[in-house]
Amino acid sequence: MIRIELDQPTMERTRIAISPLWECVASLHLLARSPDDAPWPYTGWARHARRYLSSTSGPNGPQLLTHGLSGRSPDFFTPLPPSPAPTIAEELDALRATDPEIVRAELDREYADGLPPALERFRDRPGPLLDRLADSLQAYWDATLAGHWPAMRSALEEEVILRSRSLAAAGPDALLTGLHDRVRWDRPTLTVIKSVPKASDKAHCVAYDVIATDQRLLLIPLLFSRGALICHVSDRRVLAVSYQSRGAVALADEPSLRVEGAIDAPSARLVALLGRGRASVVHSLMTPNTTAGLAAELGLARSSVSEHLTGLHAAGIVHRHRVGRRVFYGLEPAGVSLVSLLGPDRGFG
Repeated sequence: MIRIELDQPTMERTRIAISPLWECVASLHLLARSPDDAPWPYTGWARHARRYLSSTSGPNGPQLLTHGLSGRSPDFFTPLPPSPAPTIAEELDALRATDPEIVRAELDREYADGLPPALERFRDRPGPLLDRLADSLQAYWDATLAGHWPAMRSALEEEVILRSRSLAAAGPDALLTGLHDRVRWDRPTLTVIKSVPKASDKAHCVAYDVIATDQRLLLIPLLFSRGALICHVSDRRVLAVSYQSRGAVALADEPSLRVEGAIDAPSARLVALLGRGRASVVHSLMTPNTTAGLAAELGLARSSVSEHLTGLHAAGIVHRHRVGRRVFYGLEPAGVSLVSLLGPDRGFG
């Protein structure tokens, strides 16, 4: 837990930025805190990410974050974003360039109760290990997140616009109130509970206080912040805190969410029950999608897809979730049952 006392100049300089590297680290915290199965909408993504991690050999950055640190990580793992919307390459360059003395100071502060064995080498040889950490995080990003990033970035940009309007209209007090269920704002103190520890970890949780004087508060929305909050307090100019962004449903658009045993086209039995158009829509919604996405995938007019979705929603076959200006549709349990029970064909016709 971190208690941050904010003075008025720091609050007045509140800004919002997007960080692919912070998303990367937060996604690994989510995997660490969900060892069996991640909650929706992360379920399919998490299964794919675990398959990738299980295929890698030897110690690396992702394995360190998921197994070695109990959901905690020093600030140098998540350097401050160099711009409001940096690339992952720019942030990993900043990680590589971290001053060795900063690495040692952050290890001492974050792990005052004792340095985990997995991090002892960072104290002795930070430079080469930071290079290896950055390389392994880049590989993890490429394998598990790069394909999702356009949709993620779109959702995050919507979040930044909405929060910026709130900040301009109502000020930082209104923005900080209700920011996250583990961020409490009681002026002038912002209390950040970085993770919800397991019973076995509670004895090792460290609480410390930070006084932010004449700094800048940087808020970083993360689609993966449900895994654990990230807070960067080491910089004398900027203090950064993550929070859970709206729009995480964008991560449900993952091929591994397809119903097991499904085939590439709707079965004849599903077509006989629903008609070809609606059967195609239901079959395609084994992966959540938008009206425009379905129209492009199926080669149908948007008006036809919209009509099918309206009928299916009224029948309780599909649900919808708004992500900024986009609406994603997915299957209700009744829809999943239809696809599972009526396909593939078994002697029908």
